[in-house]
Amino acid sequence: MIGQRVGLSAVRQVAKSPNALFLSQNLPRLAMGMQARPASTTKLTEADAQSLLASQRRSRPVAPHLQIYDPSQTFFTSSIWTRITGSIFSGGLYVFGAAYLVAPLLGWHLESASIAAAFGALPVAAKGALKFLLAWPFVGHCVNGIRHLVFDFAKGFSKSNIKTVGNVLWGTTLVSALGLAFLL
Repeated sequence: MIGQRVGLSAVRQVAKSPNALFLSQNLPRLAMGMQARPASTTKLTEADAQSLLASQRRSRPVAPHLQIYDPSQTFFTSSIWTRITGSIFSGGLYVFGAAYLVAPLLGWHLESASIAAAFGALPVAAKGALKFLLAWPFVGHCVNGIRHLVFDFAKGFSKSNIKTVGNVLWGTTLVSALGLAFLL
């Protein structure tokens, strides 16, 4: 309690001093061991600016890309499908949202009743195929998300376990999507 009061009174005294503004502006630099100094600038020609930018880009580290991954790592395909299905969901939401907004201007009927009536008029095989195309990314994203949660707990990183979980993941996704499409 007394330590808090002493610390608070010290902060108040520093805040009242004329150097408080200087300290508050330069404290991060001073903490890192850098001295506060004014910045110097020079006018560059367009060609000099472009060559400076090019030299800075050449010295930057390059992030690894897909070509550094070993194709024998089976978890890579599951991970990429999580991203693909997430993109399918977000892209579909944006496309439908934009179509729903412009539908009255173009004379389209995207109301729930119109969509349900159009879907009801389809043949059974087309209904099942359409439902499977909607269910597969949903189930795949959900199952892959659970796998990623398990990986967050640092479980299941042995190579045999990764292969087994990958096969179970694809089987579960396929059976669940077929079940949602044709049994419901």
